[in-house]
Formats: sequence, C-alpha cells, structure tokens
Amino acid sequence: MIKVLFICHGNICRSTMAQSVLTYLVNQHGLSDCFTIASAATSREEIGNPPHYGTVNKLRKAGIPVVPHRAVQMTARDYKEYDYLIGMDSANIRNMTRIAGGDPEGKIYKLTAFAGRSGDIADPWYTGDFDETYDDVMAGCQGLLQYLMERM
Repeated sequence: MIKVLFICHGNICRSTMAQSVLTYLVNQHGLSDCFTIASAATSREEIGNPPHYGTVNKLRKAGIPVVPHRAVQMTARDYKEYDYLIGMDSANIRNMTRIAGGDPEGKIYKLTAFAGRSGDIADPWYTGDFDETYDDVMAGCQGLLQYLMERM
C-alpha cells in the first residue's frame, strides 16, 4: 500500500484538488487497492471546512469526483504514516519540514517536481485562477502516478 498525503496552506483548495485528482487517476488505472490518498494543511485557519467552492466547481467541470473531505492539519505523526508527503509550494515545504521535525527519510516533495519543473503551484485562494491550478495539479498528479507505478 502506497500512502500519499497532499499538503497546502489551508487544505481547502490545492491539496484537496490533488487528493481528488490522484484518487481519480488511480481509480482509472484500477489501482485503488494499492493506494491511500489524503490531504492536510500546514495551518489551522480552515480546520473543519469543506473544499473551496472554486475547487469543487473546477473538479465537477473536469468530470472528476470530489473526495469528501474536511480540512485537517498535518502532524508529526503523518510523517511516520505516509510514504510521500507532497507540498504545493516552497512555503508548504518549509512548514511541512518544520512540522515533521526534518525529512530524514526523504519523503517530502513538491508536486511540480513530478511534472518535470520547478516552481510553485499558485494558490487560487489568492489568484482566483482555479483553471491554472487545476492544470498544474493534473500535470503533477499524472507525473506522480507514473513515478509510483514505475516503482510498484
């Protein structure tokens, strides 16, 4: 079982989008029994809230089911429980590393790395551009799934 945790600042936009996208892609490949996929926040600002309506609307337009979710905060225990902790931007990576107490096992990654590029996935909370975020998340999740399937 491969355990993936997506992380962003509030856990209502990017990380929940990535959770739903990767879940969809995994199901399309018939691999749902091989994965546990979840998401979390580095902050406490949105704890308990559902995915942002912009994320929900974009996923529905793309034909991707929204995974039922309420925002939670990442904990140090998550580092032990998950195989891959995937952040959306540089600030997420710094906060994830702080919460985890370091990254001695090399489990923390930025999602854009799996799309073959550097840089951050823009936060649509600030940009309002859920289309651009979706495109980046989809490219990252497709690359991540390819990476993981090559290691199965």
